[in-house]
Amino acid sequence: MLSNTEKEQLRSVLESARKRLAKVGQSALNYSMNHERNIGRDSIDESMEEEIFSTEMRLHDREKYLLGKVDRQLVRLRDDVIDVCEDCGEKIAFKRLLARPVTTLCIDCKEQNERQEAAVEQPGQGAGLDGGGLGEVGAADE
Repeated sequence: MLSNTEKEQLRSVLESARKRLAKVGQSALNYSMNHERNIGRDSIDESMEEEIFSTEMRLHDREKYLLGKVDRQLVRLRDDVIDVCEDCGEKIAFKRLLARPVTTLCIDCKEQNERQEAAVEQPGQGAGLDGGGLGEVGAADE
């Protein structure tokens, strides 16, 4: 169970992230609404412009997804379950929550998920059998 000080610290981090993401989202929305297409330019310029616009929209979608995760974590914090792993029900360490406030998995479950994902991505290569080769915890998948 987290102390009140730890909860407030997490709330502050999550609220700060929420404000930043909302600001970035508004900026992306303004960009997309004010995006003017310059018809009549050569095809290479138009192609580059479309690629930049597409990249901006993908980044916006990623930020929107992360904003949803932040909102869900604020609800979990309010319900006093933010430090409970969704897979196994064990405690999530405060240091882990502070480092990755949107995580819903304890480190053991996250590592197990990563091993399973690696095995699916590289069938037949024995990925996940030796338990090694884990990289950093993924931002989008927690």
